[in-house]
Amino acid sequence: MKSTSLFSCSKCDAQYTKWTGRCLECGAWSTIAEISAPQVAMKTMQTKKMQSKMPAGKTVSFDKIIGKDITRLQTGIDEFDRVLGGGIAPSSLILLGGEPGIGKSTLVLQIADKLLQSNKKSSVLYVSGEESAEQVKLRFERLGLQPGGLEFLDSTNVETIASTIEQNKPALAIVDSLQTITSLEAEGTAGNPGQLKISCAKLMEAAKNSNVPIILIGHVTKEGALSGPRTLEHLVDVVIYLEGDRFHQFRILRSVKNRFGSTNEVGIFEMKQGGMIEVKNPSQAMLSGRGETVPGSVVTCLIEGTRPLLIEIQALVSRTQFGYPQRRASGFDLNRLQVLIAVLAKRTGLPLETHDIFLNVVGGLKANEPAADLAVVIAITSALQNKTLPLTLAAFGEIGLGGEIRQVNQTEKRLMEIKKLGFEYAVMPPLVEEIKINGLKVAKIKNVKEIIEKIIK
Repeated sequence: MKSTSLFSCSKCDAQYTKWTGRCLECGAWSTIAEISAPQVAMKTMQTKKMQSKMPAGKTVSFDKIIGKDITRLQTGIDEFDRVLGGGIAPSSLILLGGEPGIGKSTLVLQIADKLLQSNKKSSVLYVSGEESAEQVKLRFERLGLQPGGLEFLDSTNVETIASTIEQNKPALAIVDSLQTITSLEAEGTAGNPGQLKISCAKLMEAAKNSNVPIILIGHVTKEGALSGPRTLEHLVDVVIYLEGDRFHQFRILRSVKNRFGSTNEVGIFEMKQGGMIEVKNPSQAMLSGRGETVPGSVVTCLIEGTRPLLIEIQALVSRTQFGYPQRRASGFDLNRLQVLIAVLAKRTGLPLETHDIFLNVVGGLKANEPAADLAVVIAITSALQNKTLPLTLAAFGEIGLGGEIRQVNQTEKRLMEIKKLGFEYAVMPPLVEEIKINGLKVAKIKNVKEIIEKIIK
């Protein structure tokens, strides 16, 4: 049967019916080439013919299956092990993503050093297509680590990397980074979707055959997604992201997929000259630099994974000088801020339409949880009225469009953390079941009007 011609981009796999000099999807030049594709009808006939010849599969009853306990590899970094569910599972393929310069390579080098120090007989294979062995050793020395026992492979060919892993069988293999790896079975340059999929599949096969866990480092795009197709996340066992602002000290290691544990855990680190330092008490660390009380400063309690976290929210309100009022937010969703400002102005009558509002979440973290709504509104009201609030006051709760304060989950855990850090007052929505914490005074707010009546005044 006659075949039809298609044109495909070697960089992003976009397809066209005619040739063009520039790809309309990724913007690359001279990457469009002709490919021959059979008609859909022929494919459908062949698929049906193959399906008719396939025998039925053999089923297994779960009653006859005996569960096995896996022995996890302890890295010696508790925050990292917590995110993975207690350590690295054998033969697992872990994808570590993050923005450039956030500290991904630093973290994996520290993991390698901890493993080598805890077990002198174990070996770690470090594969890099971006840096030479001399550069990696200099980074080790700059961090004050000992590279003894670390094996280095300078290769970007995935077949070579997979063969080396299967032959040497190290305790852990680290590939830095996935965007530099190519396969002989795929066309195009390194980093295109075809190369990424095949390379990831071959590394997964190598991990399962050799029972060696592999950590893949992947870069994040401007949109916040891993560079490459989203299907890449479905090819691996574990996907973790290192989040934070490279100009701030705190980093959050968050799991978005884990076949060997829960995705409700996060690890918190602090970037220092000696590398990534674990933060055992994140709430205390976030509030350590808090000074004297000023208008517009409120502490809220968020839930990161399964742990409560206290962070400071600051608001600055000033009269608008030119045209429309400005709204700026750092660490908080700007669209959500616009909604909260509109609700506060409508339900309380505050003249916010003539004021510029600036909001900041201290520490470079992101307050994406709805529980931060109440603290944001209190901070804005306090800054507008120029009223200071007690340093020992914390607030949390979600705000609806009617101005009502709604409940949030894990209220008792939040209150316990607030009391643990020495706070005396908690502002929160009313509860169906009463929760009492000794030594903590609780103010229950039904709507935004009561913020002015009970909190500010």
